[in-house]
Amino acid sequence: MFPYLIGGIAVGIPLGALAFWGWLVQTRRDARRQAEAILEEARRKGAEQEKEAEFRIREKELAAKAKLDADANQLKDRLRDQERELDKRQTALDQQADGVRKQERIVEGNQRRLADKLERISQREQELDKILEQQRQMLHQVSGLDKTEATSRLMKLLEDELASEAGTMILKHEKRVKETCEEKSREIVLTAMQRFAASHTAESTTSTVDIPNDDMKGRIIGREGRNIRAFEKETGVDVIIDDTPGVVIVSGFDPVRREVARQSLSKLIADGRIHPARIEEVVKETNAELESYLIRKGHEAAQEVDVQGLHERLIYLLGRLHLRTSYSQNVLRHSVEVAFLTGMMAEMIGLDGTLARRCGLLHDLGKAADHELEGGHPKIGADLLKRHGERAEVVHAALGHHDEIVIEHPYTMLVATADACSASRPGARRESLERYIKRMEELESIAREFHGVQQAFAIQAGREMRVLVSSEQVDDRIAAKICRDIAQAFEERLTYPGEIKVTVIRESRFSELAR
Repeated sequence: MFPYLIGGIAVGIPLGALAFWGWLVQTRRDARRQAEAILEEARRKGAEQEKEAEFRIREKELAAKAKLDADANQLKDRLRDQERELDKRQTALDQQADGVRKQERIVEGNQRRLADKLERISQREQELDKILEQQRQMLHQVSGLDKTEATSRLMKLLEDELASEAGTMILKHEKRVKETCEEKSREIVLTAMQRFAASHTAESTTSTVDIPNDDMKGRIIGREGRNIRAFEKETGVDVIIDDTPGVVIVSGFDPVRREVARQSLSKLIADGRIHPARIEEVVKETNAELESYLIRKGHEAAQEVDVQGLHERLIYLLGRLHLRTSYSQNVLRHSVEVAFLTGMMAEMIGLDGTLARRCGLLHDLGKAADHELEGGHPKIGADLLKRHGERAEVVHAALGHHDEIVIEHPYTMLVATADACSASRPGARRESLERYIKRMEELESIAREFHGVQQAFAIQAGREMRVLVSSEQVDDRIAAKICRDIAQAFEERLTYPGEIKVTVIRESRFSELAR
């Protein structure tokens, strides 16, 4: 029994060792395969992370490039705007330089003519002295009178001749002086207008506010209309919300209220919080901002024309004129132009240019308060200027620049002249858009009525009509007649400022294919 046990143990130990070795080998193989799987998974995840990192880097690079491109485009736009502004300024400087050169040539020509006249007068005086001396000697020789008797007879003769010609000479000189004064005054006005020219901005009687979408109209109206009622109550204007897409209209007779309402509504739309409490807060804030803005505009206008020492109330009223238009002409820019023209004309005739510019700048001040006070703007402006301590010349210029009273000061006449020049010169007052479009359509429709006309185009804002006629139906002689007939039709059937140039074009075209 014992030997069998020993034999079994001897056989079992190698078999167990062999089994353990097989298990150990299998475990090592499994561990190796698991390690290889883990390494493969790590490589795959590393590749994915590497691709993701490259993608993110590419996105950042593209975003940075887009930002750089946007900044570059903005910089280019600013550079282009600056370049256009510099071109405009250079053009204005060239025009001013041309004007100065023209004035210098005129002055030089006048000086040359004056020197020539003085030289001719001196020569004539010398010749007259010689002739008188010769006649005196001949008179002594012929009459045998002494110097005293000859002088008395000659003086009596001259007195008789002068008595008969005195009336004629006086009338002649009065006529000459009148013609000279008219010519000189016309030259002064034209010179002043040539030295100064300014563009005018025009505003409409209503203001429009852009909205991002039509849903905003409902938010502006509010529940049962409480928002729009609160807004109209705070601003004193009418808010018109109709079917027009993307636009809300603000209407009011007072341009300051209308501007406050426009800016307030724009702020509310941008903010998104629209309710009565917020409306009241925004309107108060906008009122304060607009008042500061108008005071700044008044100071800028006074500094532009070099008028000092104005009362703060007058400065504010001047700023209000920036929001006021008259016949589509901005009243503040009109006042500045009148101030410059008045100052130039005053200096040309020897008056105080500073006082003249003050009169011209403040002549339409009443238009800033004519919605609040009774009476016409000349009387309102004169009362305001007198109340704030302005000189009598300034007050009278505001009161009488429309020739409604007797002119007491020369500055009033100068202001009236400059006011008329500023209001009537070409480009100062514009037509309404509807009237302009209607006039363009009438021009083209009249031109198309003639036989042989194929197309007609109104160009250069209606100052030129370009007409294309058929070369088959119209020859050169008929084309010339059509051109004259169109011009006559314009003269008979339309009313227009300035002139209209009519150009008729007849063209023959031949084409052939080369194969």
